[in-house]
Amino acid sequence: MRSELYIDGKWVEPKKGGTFPVINPATEEVVHHAPSGTAEDVDAAVEAARRAFDEGPWPRLSGAERARYLRAIAAGIRARQGELARLEVIDNGKPLPEAEWDIADAAGCFEFYAGLADELDAKREEAIALGDARFSSKAVKEPLGVAGAIIPWNYPLLMAAWKVAPALAAGCTVVLKPSELTPLTALELGAIADEAGLPEGVLNIVTGFGPDAGQPLADHPGVDKLAFTGSVPTGSRIMAAAARDIKKVSLELGGKSPFLVFGDSDLEQAVEWIMFGIFWNQGQVCSATSRVLVQDGLYDRLLDRLVAETQRIKIGNGLEEGTLLGPLVSKGQLEKVLAAIDKARADGAVVATGGTRASGFNTGYFVEPTVLVDVPLASDAWREEIFGPVVCVRPFADEAEAVRLANDSRYGLAAAVMSEDLNRAERVAAALRAGIVWINCSQPTFTEAPWGGYKQSGIGRELGRWGLENYLETKQITRFAADEPWGWYIK
Repeated sequence: MRSELYIDGKWVEPKKGGTFPVINPATEEVVHHAPSGTAEDVDAAVEAARRAFDEGPWPRLSGAERARYLRAIAAGIRARQGELARLEVIDNGKPLPEAEWDIADAAGCFEFYAGLADELDAKREEAIALGDARFSSKAVKEPLGVAGAIIPWNYPLLMAAWKVAPALAAGCTVVLKPSELTPLTALELGAIADEAGLPEGVLNIVTGFGPDAGQPLADHPGVDKLAFTGSVPTGSRIMAAAARDIKKVSLELGGKSPFLVFGDSDLEQAVEWIMFGIFWNQGQVCSATSRVLVQDGLYDRLLDRLVAETQRIKIGNGLEEGTLLGPLVSKGQLEKVLAAIDKARADGAVVATGGTRASGFNTGYFVEPTVLVDVPLASDAWREEIFGPVVCVRPFADEAEAVRLANDSRYGLAAAVMSEDLNRAERVAAALRAGIVWINCSQPTFTEAPWGGYKQSGIGRELGRWGLENYLETKQITRFAADEPWGWYIK
């Protein structure tokens, strides 16, 4: 495990020399002390990234040349998949099979953007048809500059890949600031990039706390673009910081995603996807379908099955075989989730199952998977993101009511609809105000498809070709091509 920052192609001590403890959420043991970067380290990282962009070879390489580095990084991740997955488990708490899936997806993300980098050479210039034959014009795609990437703790390496891979593919240089709760695999990404031969300053990694490192990165005048995934309040602060220098921003923020289950749905499949939509990664997922709406005729049977299956989930250390629900990431997150459940009770919600700290554990931030019913529509439990394994379930009468309840939210990241009537499913999907809509499933995420939200769930899109566009500028180049002079002033 790395104990230094990665800046300008070198492992360096923080300028103020501090560290902070990294705690295993399953055991509450300190497993490492990570370097605590501050504004001085962010300055050094941004200066290195700026120099690499302005003077170095990276943005001037062909897309095919950059693709070779991205594929080398992907290969480095795959070569260490088992080790990196175990680091994710002791850092974040998620079950090992989930972590292995995440690490494989991170490698796949670098491979995907290597493919887009290959294609970028042929697509870099686009001729523009003009209404005046005396001129020719083209649009040229160019790398945007220095990108600051601030990532959350729920998918540590994968969220880094979502930002670093497209930025590097486009020709940008990057300063990456991971969450202080889960810094381990981000630092290992620096080691993998170094082994891949990435030029100095192209990728820089500064670990530390938000006020000490994240805010200085958002404020830094040497950063051209900010990419952030996390909470709405923090996203708002980053957007305000970006406004001072008119930085480009892309924000993937919170969600309170609905899941509409119509009466003709397969009961077992509905229960399976509801559980996958809220209990995967302990419910610590921005897109988690935490508001479940079930049509009246199916509601009672579905609730019975959901409660029964929820009670069967094995809770435990993510490294133990068969674990399907690990601990929450931190003591603070545990307290936040338990407080939200208590508040829901006080507001009139009924706990159908769960609702307390999981029993049988002397240590660890374990909470029972929780199903809430009779949740008032005005309550925080129904309207605000809990970011834990807590799902609210309520009935609806018809399609119009379901869509109205689903859309009644300040969030719009994701939504899901389940029905055997695919025409109805498509109609409802079109009516839902969300950036991602799943039909007869919940949470599948593909690198090829756009990811992002409506309303307060964010700005811009990640993944797919849309993710690459985040890191490209479009330049118009127009040439006067006529043989005769312009002759406006000089005849």
